[in-house]
Amino acid sequence: MYKYIIKGEKSLKGEVKISGAKNASLPIMAASLLTNEKIVLHNVPDLMDIRTMILLLEYLGKKIEFSNGRLVIEEIRDDLYEAPYDIVRKMRASIAVLGPLLARKRRAKVSFPGGCAIGPRPIDIHIRGMKALGAEIEIEHGYIDAVAKELTGKTINLLGTNGPSVLATENVMMAATLANGLTIIEGAACEPEVEDLARFLNSMGAKIEGAGTPFIKIEGVKELKSAEHRVIPDRIEAGTFIAMAGITMGEIKISDTNVKHIEYPIDVFSRAGVEVEIINESTIIARGKKIKPIEVETLPYPFFPTDLQSQLMALVSTSDGISIITEKIFPDRFLHAAELNRMGADIKIDGATAIIKGVEYLSGASIMASDLRAGAGLVIAALAARGESEILRIYHIDRGYEKLEEKIKSLGGEIERVPQ
Repeated sequence: MYKYIIKGEKSLKGEVKISGAKNASLPIMAASLLTNEKIVLHNVPDLMDIRTMILLLEYLGKKIEFSNGRLVIEEIRDDLYEAPYDIVRKMRASIAVLGPLLARKRRAKVSFPGGCAIGPRPIDIHIRGMKALGAEIEIEHGYIDAVAKELTGKTINLLGTNGPSVLATENVMMAATLANGLTIIEGAACEPEVEDLARFLNSMGAKIEGAGTPFIKIEGVKELKSAEHRVIPDRIEAGTFIAMAGITMGEIKISDTNVKHIEYPIDVFSRAGVEVEIINESTIIARGKKIKPIEVETLPYPFFPTDLQSQLMALVSTSDGISIITEKIFPDRFLHAAELNRMGADIKIDGATAIIKGVEYLSGASIMASDLRAGAGLVIAALAARGESEILRIYHIDRGYEKLEEKIKSLGGEIERVPQ
């Protein structure tokens, strides 16, 4: 187990290249279960979650080669359908194998998933979608056991209590590719990662229209074929580096991104005092200016994402005024606030709202990452803090950021990974 030691008050300057999106890579990898043919993926980030999905796919009969962002998936067994607890407990995205297994093998036995401690994330929407397609499902001994003689297309509404579910949309979309007839998903998630999965599935021979809108149409086909695909850039990583530039009064050229995917976050960070210059469709320059207070809600795409909430909170913790952040996706996702307060921030939580009174400066402290994005927020705070910070449990951060310390060092930050 490792920790970060960060010496703050360093202005970050230089260029950083954004890695492929974890949240696009994982369901696309799971979709390889829909075929027995070869799949080749490019721009796949080397992360703990990616390695966990590789283990799961290997357990389910795939042979995988992975190096330098290129991932090759081939099948060596086609009779396996159980995703065991020992692997699935490490990552919530493991639930994404449910739809592909059920569609192609007509049987799926998947352990209830794990992942970050950011509040309840029920999987009832996934189950509802599979049942609507014709699956019979039993839940016992911590497993979802799904069986279907055949899947039949249907109109399915996937809206949940807090809006659309990205993983449920992806799971049902994957299952529907091999169902009989037409499936219409109403209340579908519109995130770029859903669009990227649809593009990949279509390259395999699926017939999907409307991905990126609340209404997706899937015409079932008999089989899916080999495909090669390049994963989209990670929009959350791009937003994280915008926040780093802002809080350190730095200047970071952020390349290999997709500006269209981060238009709303750019607007929010700009209102918070970060100057963002758009160079072209894949490159921006973020410059730190005077940090300003802001009021914002986290909402489904295309609005401000919950996965950038902790990073924004760290940024405005040193603004001149009071900021209000309301969490509309995961109302309990504020564990990082207590850790920021240990660094001298003034943050109060009132239900699903964080009230952040800006302070003159943050101080280095020993702090603990409670989840992936909370960890990113703490790194941002530590980079600007006076003195030295120790961030524990960085295995959370390793789940979603590729070579984070190397990228920060290349920008002039002082960060070291040492045994905890």
